[in-house]
Order: sequence, then structure tokens, then C-alpha cells
Amino acid sequence: MLRIIFSLNFLLWVFCPTASSAWGFQGHRIVGSIADQLLNPRAKLQVAKILGFELRIAGPWADCVKSVVRNDDGTFEYKENPDHPEYEIPCTSFRTSGEQKRMEDYVGRNWTQCVYPPTGQERGCHNTYHFDDIAIERDRFDRGFLGTNEHDLVAAISAAISVLKDRPATAPFSIADKKEALFMLSHFLGDLHQPLHVAAVYLDTHGHLVDPDAVHRIDPSTDTVGGNNIRDQHTPFHTEWDAIPGDLGEAATPALLSAARSTPPSGGVVEDWPALWASDTVAVAHSAFAGANFKFVSPQHWTVSFDDRDAYLAAQDSIKRRQLAKAGARLAELLNAIWP
Repeated sequence: MLRIIFSLNFLLWVFCPTASSAWGFQGHRIVGSIADQLLNPRAKLQVAKILGFELRIAGPWADCVKSVVRNDDGTFEYKENPDHPEYEIPCTSFRTSGEQKRMEDYVGRNWTQCVYPPTGQERGCHNTYHFDDIAIERDRFDRGFLGTNEHDLVAAISAAISVLKDRPATAPFSIADKKEALFMLSHFLGDLHQPLHVAAVYLDTHGHLVDPDAVHRIDPSTDTVGGNNIRDQHTPFHTEWDAIPGDLGEAATPALLSAARSTPPSGGVVEDWPALWASDTVAVAHSAFAGANFKFVSPQHWTVSFDDRDAYLAAQDSIKRRQLAKAGARLAELLNAIWP
């Protein structure tokens, strides 16, 4: 089940590049920066040859494409938001005529493969590539669970891997070439490690957890839209998790790089890694929701409070740092495996 299209927060997420973007552009640059420093010589050469710049620069690309809109005549056009010029900060490297055309073409090719229930209104399939909504009651990723689909985050990563391994992109994805695949991977590996981009809570009108898999359906009234419909004081809970620790900047720190180097190898075959990593993030999400208490406010809107807010925020900070480090390590591990 996809997030409900008429949700205001979802519309913001679709049309504003910085809204509900895992880690913000700074976090995606950090993930890319970590990976840049962990690439083996051959992988580093291939990345430079295909992209023309480092993964750190490529990281925000999949959020930049959210500025591409569909015109009434069916054409696609990159449009800056005049009210938020700051949205363009991470996108300037992609605003050459050729790269802007690539963004518009990517959105056009990845627009109609999936439909958002219940209205059937299409808002761009590419927007669904950024997340899964697996119920927090689950202990792993499994394609059979509700909150997953064939065009979700795990599937998008798998499709991009396929292209880098000289195979066709798996349906329903349209990936033009290896450059586009690298753009996708450099971003989606970051998304995969933000807990609220993989796991979700479903809540009733008493603020109690609802398990959609137990009844074999997602009731739209229980959908928190990945935590966007939950507010912590005045901030959407999802947005709170997207924000990186304020001292990190836009590149790998020595501490993050050290943590990345300590990340255990994944093992097994590359094709299994996206689901394996998603399962790890589901486990992390249990900690992300630990100590959280929810209260119903109005239809599809809740608030959250904590048993000990200061302790929760400290734990949140630690989780964010570990997840950013793992994302960078695994992006490098993946590319090193493709180009050993």
C-alpha cells in the first residue's frame, strides 16, 4: 500500500525537494563522501569515468529531480521554487542543459508505472522509490509484508544494481544508463538507512499501534504517512528524523569514517544486499520508536511524546550517526563488489 495521495504532507514531499528527504542534502553528501574515501582504485576510476564527479556531489540528485513537474501538455520541466531558492543549493551541478534534460527525461520515463490508491491519480512513480512502509511489528524486510511493493526503495536499489552489472533494469524501472544508476544508488543507499524511510507505525484513534499484516490490509485511516502525520511538538516526526546532527556539515568526519570502516561486511551475493540492509534498518527502527507514546488529534493526525525526551534525543543522535556511517560504508562496499 502506498502513502495516500491527498495527504498534505505527501504533496509537500512530492513537490518540495527538501521536504521529507532522508537526511537532507547534507546527509546525502556525507554518505557519498564516506563512500568516496572507501572505494577501491578500480571502483573509484569507474565512478569518476561514469559520473564525472564524486559520489558526494551525486548524492542529492534523486531529490533534485522532485523539482521536475508535468505540464498540462504532457511535457516535463524542471522548475525552481521562487519562494525557496535554497532548494537549488545541492542541485547546481545538475543544472547544465544536458543534466537538466536528464532529470526531466528520468521523471518522464518513471511517471506512470504505478498508481496511488485510492484515487488512481498519478503523481510520479519515481517518488515512490524513496521509501518502504513496513509495520514496526515486523522484524525484517520481506516482499510479502504490507508496506512494500515492486517499485519501492529496495526494488529501486536492486534495479540500479542490475544496470551497473550490465543487465536490464528490473520492471517497472526505466534507468537510461550507468550514470543514472549511480545517481540513484548514491541517494537511495542513504534513504535505506533512515529508519522512517523503511519502517512505519500504523495508529488508531486511541494512538495505539495497529498491525496491518494481522488483518491483511492497510486501513488508510491508520496510515501515518511514514511519520509525516505525527508531530513532535511543532515538527513532523519524519522531518525530525531526516535532520542530521548539526555538527556534521556536508562531508565525512573522522568519527564517521572510522565507524564506516568498522561496519561488518555484508556477505552473500550482491543481489541479496538491498533486502538484507533493509532488514537491518527495520531492526534499527525498533529503537527509533522505543519510548514513543502517540496521541490521536484528528483524522490521520497524531502527536508523539516520550518517557524521557532528553534521553530519546540523545539516542536519536547516536542512531543517526551510526546509520549515516553504515550507509556510506555499504555504498562503497556495493560499488567495490561490482568493480573489484
